[in-house]
Amino acid sequence: MSVFSTARLKMVDGQVRTSDVTDRRVLDAMLTVPREAFVPASRQALAYLDLDLDVSEGGAKRFLIKPQLTGKLLQAAEIGEDDDVLVVGCATGYLAALTARLARKVIATECDSGLAAKANDAFAALGLANVACKAAACTEGDAAAGPYDVIVLNGATEVTPAGLLGQLKEGGRLVGVSAESRPPRAMIVTHTHGEFGHRALFDAAAPVLPGLERAAAFVF
Repeated sequence: MSVFSTARLKMVDGQVRTSDVTDRRVLDAMLTVPREAFVPASRQALAYLDLDLDVSEGGAKRFLIKPQLTGKLLQAAEIGEDDDVLVVGCATGYLAALTARLARKVIATECDSGLAAKANDAFAALGLANVACKAAACTEGDAAAGPYDVIVLNGATEVTPAGLLGQLKEGGRLVGVSAESRPPRAMIVTHTHGEFGHRALFDAAAPVLPGLERAAAFVF
């Protein structure tokens, strides 16, 4: 077993399972998809640590969110084999690659065009034909490919992402971290009969996605 394979197993057993992630499909995806393939070579030794991993290469900071939070969000999303999913702010694509193991089709967006290209290269190298990344602002999503059964945020939002919620199918759900108030919490938003219901899942923290920050308050 390679060093990375051993680290991947330890990540799942020590960080993900211990965080009450019991969904076998989610666990199998996290045991299969190599997180190091989505990390710059200089930081691959950090790929399986319990941290929000910086994968940016100049410009705005971009992250892969913590493995335990990744697993818990995917479990909460209850992604089915026939679902169409949007992953927002995917950075280099790790969360989108995991989602591709669970869903029928995945569209990912990333505001950094260079990272979006790296995500697509990684998907191709892993033979993931049902996922693609588009360079787009986190607020935009991809309405042309929607609507979606599930939308997953690879990070937090400090505002209500109205533009993304409008891309949910009837019966669809959005999962991510809401930092609109303190403490920040993982949330699920469901779209039912034209209305949106919000439910807190658990306390969680993640880097705020670009464009989903709270407007700066005026201070006299």
